Amino acid sequence: MAATRLAVREHLADVPEGGLVLVACSGGPDSVALAAALAFEAPRSGVRAGAVVVDHGLQDGSAQVAREAATLCRELRLDPVEVVQAQVRTTGAGAEADARTARYAALASVGDRLGAFLMLIGHTRDDQAEQVLLGLSRGSGARSLSGMPVRRDRFVRPLLALPRATTLAACAAYGIEPWVDPHNSDDSFRRVRARRLLAALESELGPGFAAALARSADLLREDADYLESLAIEARAGLPAGPDGDGVDLEALSRLPRAIRTRVWRLLSAEAGAPLADVSAAHVESLDALLTSWHGQGPLHVPGGIAVARTGGAIVFSPLRQTAHA
Repeated sequence: MAATRLAVREHLADVPEGGLVLVACSGGPDSVALAAALAFEAPRSGVRAGAVVVDHGLQDGSAQVAREAATLCRELRLDPVEVVQAQVRTTGAGAEADARTARYAALASVGDRLGAFLMLIGHTRDDQAEQVLLGLSRGSGARSLSGMPVRRDRFVRPLLALPRATTLAACAAYGIEPWVDPHNSDDSFRRVRARRLLAALESELGPGFAAALARSADLLREDADYLESLAIEARAGLPAGPDGDGVDLEALSRLPRAIRTRVWRLLSAEAGAPLADVSAAHVESLDALLTSWHGQGPLHVPGGIAVARTGGAIVFSPLRQTAHA
């Protein structure tokens, strides 16, 4: 309890007097421990504390689970407490990615409407290690291996340095029995398989493996942030192709490879590709349009995007448009 409260307290110091802080609560152990810590610390820091429960509608009984999570938050004296329905759309990026996109959109919408200063997310060090492990499996480079930041805009992860065992112990200390998400036992989800593999690696390589992965993420993040800032500048300076379409082939090819690979990812994201799903293999194939051109046809990146070299330019377009042409 003390560890979770201290983690939350550190992030409330910059919230103005009377400012609203919302916690995203699913009813699971991590978010419940976070909600309880916020409920304890907020009045002592002079801020208001509320909660948002997102119902993805992807499981039988999800509405009931959401109502029970909201009731728990109210019992913790959080106010306001809102249940929102996420609009999960199938994009081709996968069920996990689609649910994540819908969840953050729903949270942001409530945060905007209520004027929240911060929105707390219950990710732990174990989640960070799983994220790094998934990044390794995709071969996506330093950005994926740098994991999740503690803060991005107003979204904050106070528990990112704490192991999941701490949140479970906190719930037990509060006398709260958290909800167990059945999806966490479903091997069809990559994150579930990563979680089980992480436990096996801890057993085989010794305790501390997950913490080491999380530390590696911290070390890589500063490097990745700096290189990404250079890539953003480089992308802004790229001219359009000779016919006004896409980006100029020659200008793109002159960029240093460490910057160019990141520009490929920026261009993919601009076209609508989910960044988390653009792997190193995708980037290598895209870069071959410059470095190993032999007339190959359009390449595909996640999100239903085609990428083609044409008329001295690199052009990103939706697959349906390419098929129609």
